[in-house]
Amino acid sequence: MNTKISDAHPRNGFDRLFGLEKHEYLAVGWSFVYFFCILSSYYMLRPVRETMSAENGALNVPILFSSTFFVMLLVVPVFGWVSSRYPRKQFLPWVYLFFSANLLLFWAGFAYAIENEVDYVWLGRAFFVWLSIFNLFIVSVFWSFMADIYTREQGRRLFGLISAGGSTGALAGPFATKLLVSHIGFQNILLISAALLLFGVFCISQLGAWVVAEHSGDLEASVASSKPLGGSPLDGIGQVLKSRYLSSMVIVSIIASLLGTALYMFMADYVGNAEMTTNERVETFSLVDGTTNVLSLIGQLFLVNRSVRYMGVGKTLAILPVVSLLGFMLLAINPAFIVVAVLTAVRRGIGFGFAKPTHDMLYSVVTPTEKYKAKNFIDTAVYRSGDLIGSWIVKFIWAIGISGISIVLLPFGVIWVLLALWLGKDYARRDRLEPTAEPAR
Repeated sequence: MNTKISDAHPRNGFDRLFGLEKHEYLAVGWSFVYFFCILSSYYMLRPVRETMSAENGALNVPILFSSTFFVMLLVVPVFGWVSSRYPRKQFLPWVYLFFSANLLLFWAGFAYAIENEVDYVWLGRAFFVWLSIFNLFIVSVFWSFMADIYTREQGRRLFGLISAGGSTGALAGPFATKLLVSHIGFQNILLISAALLLFGVFCISQLGAWVVAEHSGDLEASVASSKPLGGSPLDGIGQVLKSRYLSSMVIVSIIASLLGTALYMFMADYVGNAEMTTNERVETFSLVDGTTNVLSLIGQLFLVNRSVRYMGVGKTLAILPVVSLLGFMLLAINPAFIVVAVLTAVRRGIGFGFAKPTHDMLYSVVTPTEKYKAKNFIDTAVYRSGDLIGSWIVKFIWAIGISGISIVLLPFGVIWVLLALWLGKDYARRDRLEPTAEPAR
């Protein structure tokens, strides 16, 4: 970046609080709004997905996750082909335009079914699978873009604040759904979500203009390059297999998803068996999501950049697995609904407030193709494989109850802690390399 000497240090209290430099204000502002749009879009829809899941029963969750995983296996190579063939400045907006068009189709389907009193159970299942793919792609592409336009030093300072844009949207989304769903019906929430995605495309164009100004002397080395990434659509898989650094991220992703899926099934079982209407279930999940995102916002705005600065990347990454370990120990002792609900909110709040922005910093020390192809493979297919594995494991041992399942999962939490600390050490080693050097394997 073309950092001016006069901007080398924050000039006021606001700058010091959030770690900003003057020339970064515009880009961070658009990044904040961009992330707000895509996460508010998703979180308006998430309570609808959870309701579809709960109404299908907790023991049917593995089938839904299996379907999601296999569809994901088909989608990932398509994304790899697009990213290999087209420049980043072209394919990034089209990702969001494609998903916006999908939302309009689902809206038409649900509206027709409701108006004509047609059973929409299969449409709901299709929506569950679609949204489970949608949320991973839109977030993965966002963070690939962020890791591409900001330096690693900027990432350590700014990713927490930028993440707060997402948490603000994630907070607004479920509360908007809770307020609106009983008045306009869940199907019309999809139209609002599509509009937010479209504004995200506008934010991408504004960030592209900022990149052009910042990299006026070397556009071809930036995200504004007119050259595609090249290579094979399956490069991401090969990059993961050849790199211990990326392979460790794969294991972390699977374990995190395994523990999260267990909690998800516990929640689905409790809510699905409660005497509630569809809209009441949507409101319940909206409340949990809203609480989660308040915690996330606090962490992203005020805590994560300080944690990374004073504790380092590894110890910050270890916060979530440590809390998960403690939470599952508590569940083993007292498997009540309130414990499941609170642990779900706290764990996800820490995940988005600390783990996610810190985890995405790990990609600031890899190559551009790894930022898009390997990261997308890990964030989508690998993450959903964790859902698949986790949901079937929990289904097979469901008879031992929540307490027994929680005990079985504790060793995975220990492995997660150790891998988080190792990733932090390897990140620091890579960060000490020359900026132009190829990251070591």
